[in-house]
Amino acid sequence: MSEVIHTDQAPAAIGPYVQARRVGPWLYTSGQIALNPQSGDMVGADAASQATQVMKNLAAVLSAGGACKENVIKTTIFLVDMADFASVNQIYGDFFGEHRPARSTVAVAQLPKGALVEIECVAFIS
Repeated sequence: MSEVIHTDQAPAAIGPYVQARRVGPWLYTSGQIALNPQSGDMVGADAASQATQVMKNLAAVLSAGGACKENVIKTTIFLVDMADFASVNQIYGDFFGEHRPARSTVAVAQLPKGALVEIECVAFIS
């Protein structure tokens, strides 16, 4: 059995999916893009500023699911342009601090709503 996770502190799903699902001690988030949770508007014109909002959105979804960034064991980053890797990596590193989840970074042709970066994660809640 799984539990749907939802918070108004992160953007609502823009399609037929949920913000996250908790299955036992596992929390699986949907990919977050840089949407303002209240307005639904894109935040930031560059990948670094978008990544900052993405991390805020992920933190809100994690919290709603009973997790925190230290519970994250795996992330996937989707970038429209790998030239943005360094700037997004800096924001990502600042967010996680000394905690180091496993990670994949993938270049994609396009993301929803013209986003430049999207990040999803899996957390283990003991």
